[in-house]
Amino acid sequence: MVANEQLYIAIGIPMLFNATLMGLVIALLSAKIGRVESRFDSVDARFDAVAARFDAVDKRFDDMRDLWRAELRRVEEVLDARLKHIEERG
Repeated sequence: MVANEQLYIAIGIPMLFNATLMGLVIALLSAKIGRVESRFDSVDARFDAVAARFDAVDKRFDDMRDLWRAELRRVEEVLDARLKHIEERG
């Protein structure tokens, strides 16, 4: 008949072995997931750089639109002044 100590050893050693293997597998998976996440971080940084470029282009378009509006307003004022002058003469 098997003594209690032998039963504990027969059950305990495989459980400890399995727990150790599971710990190693989890550590390996965690390291691999960490590497994948770091790659995604570099991709995110690239997308952020592209977004910043588009923001700069949008700002330039907004500045040009504002400049054109100011120029058109100035031209409109000049034309209004000329028409008023012509109306006063005529």
